Amino acid sequence: MIKRRQFLQLGSIGIASVPASASISALSQRPEIQTGISSGDVSQNGAVIWGRTEKPSLMWVELSKDPDFKQSLRFAGTAALKETDFNAKTYLRGLNPAQQYFYRVQFESLDKPGLFGDIHQGQFKTAHKDTGRIRFCWSGDTAGQGYGIDSSRGGMHSYAEMLKREPDFLVHCGDLIYADGPIPSEINLKDGSTWKNVETQGKSKVAETTQEFRENYYYNFLDPKFRQFHQQVASYQQWDDHEVVNNWYPGEQLLDDKRYTVKSASLLAERARHALLECNPISLNAKDPRRIYRKVSHGPMLDIFFLDMRSYRGPNSLNRQEKASAETAFLGEEQLQWLEQSLADSKASWKIIASDMPLGLRVTEWQSEVAENAANGDGPALGRELEIAHLLEFIAKKDIHNVHFITADVHYCASHYYNPNKAQFKNFKPFWEFVSGPLHAGSFGPGELDNTFGPELIFKGIPDDMPPNSPPSDNYQFFGEIEIDGFENTMTVKHFNRLGKELWRKTLRSEA
Repeated sequence: MIKRRQFLQLGSIGIASVPASASISALSQRPEIQTGISSGDVSQNGAVIWGRTEKPSLMWVELSKDPDFKQSLRFAGTAALKETDFNAKTYLRGLNPAQQYFYRVQFESLDKPGLFGDIHQGQFKTAHKDTGRIRFCWSGDTAGQGYGIDSSRGGMHSYAEMLKREPDFLVHCGDLIYADGPIPSEINLKDGSTWKNVETQGKSKVAETTQEFRENYYYNFLDPKFRQFHQQVASYQQWDDHEVVNNWYPGEQLLDDKRYTVKSASLLAERARHALLECNPISLNAKDPRRIYRKVSHGPMLDIFFLDMRSYRGPNSLNRQEKASAETAFLGEEQLQWLEQSLADSKASWKIIASDMPLGLRVTEWQSEVAENAANGDGPALGRELEIAHLLEFIAKKDIHNVHFITADVHYCASHYYNPNKAQFKNFKPFWEFVSGPLHAGSFGPGELDNTFGPELIFKGIPDDMPPNSPPSDNYQFFGEIEIDGFENTMTVKHFNRLGKELWRKTLRSEA
């Protein structure tokens, strides 16, 4: 099997590699790939390929098990049209599990059928069906706090270090973009130096239109390291708040934020949702195309459950209600029932819940006690914690083994062990929560732990005196790695910084 770092050298394919049946004319008439390509939502027998061009076109994907494409299959994708800003996807089906695939993306003009554009190529690996070994990365928070692409500082370096790890896939736990965070030309740093950003018109203001939300995704692809990573590694995306606006919830009115002419967070969220689903290799749910939460199976070793803690929550509040109601919703009743039933049905040894927010770290709105996540301070389960308590009690009642959480959001890395012996709410099995990020944003923390579910801080990757909003160049940027050995029934978790230095590891053995 060709190594990813070797395959990177192949780059994009020139005109000579266009199929002989394709007619070639002037460059200005061919549909060119504009932003990049990526793969995602890989399953045991399928994957989604995303690409974008600049003319009405039909997307084509050529797929092979060999990097030389001596034997290949072609798949027709969706049409790239003005209505979606010429974004398109191709759904690959009938693939083999645990197989490394190489793919080429090309667009065919719809104005002049038979006229093909340039070709870009990438690779991905399908999910396991049988016992084996899996290695994947997770993190979150890209291009936040105004820290965009500074080419003189190496750009989004964390993506290059993750690529060196040759993961099977990436889980991006939210804050894929910062739609509420314009990218300025410069940021003066505390050490006297200047952070100099690549600027675009699309990142010059907060996003309000669907197109402005799309431009946030396009901006990240301007970074070569980001672009190369997504060309070579499949990803799973979920969202948190900055894909829309900081700390948003359905029904919120942005009355005090003068940057916004659109005041309804719900309206912004629907435009943002369109952009998220158009500009990423996410497979749409046939029954509910708006739905982001989902499960993916990697055979007997691993199931991952991707949550959506934004779309179904009640209003942000002090979060100390004693009884469950619409005001205390976090996942919402339907998503919570789906998660519990999916966990009960899972036959995988390891069950990883990808959460867009941590459970036991207090996350509050700026200079207030208003809760952003479930944690609301020490004491019994209240407010949104009631849903978490219901979930944890269900896991214990059904005796479901090896359930752990991965998350991002708080802009530092940590490992928390949730111990019922130290908790106010005690009816649950012990579990781990692994926090990572940011990939490329300002760094903060550490946060305050809430003792409701008994979290113990086992590891954190930053010093207590780290200045808030530290720039990426300070190297307090993090990603995590999980390696599952199906033969040994172990799961090893590691934390890395943006220089690729391993900071901590823990090996867990399957309980059943």
